[in-house]
Amino acid sequence: MINNSAVPEASVLSLPLSDGSLDELADRLAGDAAIVGIGESTRFSRETYGIRDQLFRRLVRHHGFRALAVQDSAGVGAELDRYVLGGDGSAASALDHAWRPQRTVELAASLQWIREFNREHPHDPVRIFGVKPAQAGPEDYDAVLDHVRESAPERLAELASHLDPIRTAHRTDEHVQRARGIHPGRPFAEHARDALALLRSLPGVDAHDGVLARMRLIADFHAHSVAGRGNYAGEAGEWSEVVGDFQRRTGLRTVYWDGIAHTSATETVLGMAPERGPQPTVGSVLRKQYGARYVSVAIGFHHGDLGSVAVPEPAADLIDARLGEVDLPAHWLDLRLDDVRSHWDGPAKARVISGVYDPARDATGYLAVDSLADAFDVLVHVRRASPVRWLP
Repeated sequence: MINNSAVPEASVLSLPLSDGSLDELADRLAGDAAIVGIGESTRFSRETYGIRDQLFRRLVRHHGFRALAVQDSAGVGAELDRYVLGGDGSAASALDHAWRPQRTVELAASLQWIREFNREHPHDPVRIFGVKPAQAGPEDYDAVLDHVRESAPERLAELASHLDPIRTAHRTDEHVQRARGIHPGRPFAEHARDALALLRSLPGVDAHDGVLARMRLIADFHAHSVAGRGNYAGEAGEWSEVVGDFQRRTGLRTVYWDGIAHTSATETVLGMAPERGPQPTVGSVLRKQYGARYVSVAIGFHHGDLGSVAVPEPAADLIDARLGEVDLPAHWLDLRLDDVRSHWDGPAKARVISGVYDPARDATGYLAVDSLADAFDVLVHVRRASPVRWLP
């Protein structure tokens, strides 16, 4: 039995699905699956996160899943892994360098649970890894500035004029800054390239490979951000390779946590950029590699207050509206069942609420797929959502 005494009081949540329903759903998901992708339509709902977390716990306890892939860098994944394996610090401190949407009371509680599970199963622990490559952090900016402060102080102000504005992206993503109207104007990738060129122009900098490597990491971070790439689709091939390589190398049954635009087992069209057409997803690559051994779950919601924004009831053309016709706090459908698939399959649009969501442009907050049942094996629908709780 897992001791939950270490879980913060604030993380306790009465979920809209019963224990029995969650048990049955976890049993259905496990089967012969090597990887289960559990996606949410938003990262800001306690209810959708809570269901994802509880499914994960059941897959660990009852079905032998022993790895968790998260959308964050390799470095952050390593920090989380160290913590759950008994490393120093708290769950909150393990999330200090995590992507902002990850720094919640709810995820801290999940890490505490994994750590306690690992303490009770020292020879069969759960491992955590990030799907993104190593990324720049605040310490990299500080190291570059410190080097120039000592070696070429006359260039420090110029360098700082490039690095100071762009390091804010580690608190609020650049594309989110643009959506909120707080972006300083010039693309961060351009600032980063100019900072790299400035550093390279300094005499003797080639003798300090570590500083150059940090600056290259900063430039790479901004070039590969949502704003730098100019799309929201992520880097499906690279991320899926990380997930697949880890699973094949270790043989561990793996759960992959992300948004439904990444976990979908087919290509998707995003309502924020429909002109780009269908985009590959991590899940679509994994489905090609693993077939039915990659299982895709979508957890969505009908409406609710997410703290920073109130999300209205979905438009009639969204699958969320149809799912909401069932008068229950939450329910789920297994689209792999023939009678369910025949009733629900076809082209579909599902609600997506990201960090740039604007209720005034609610009609763009969706993803579209050619086949609902090919994209998602299971749909979980929550009636009303409430906000996650942010760590300080």
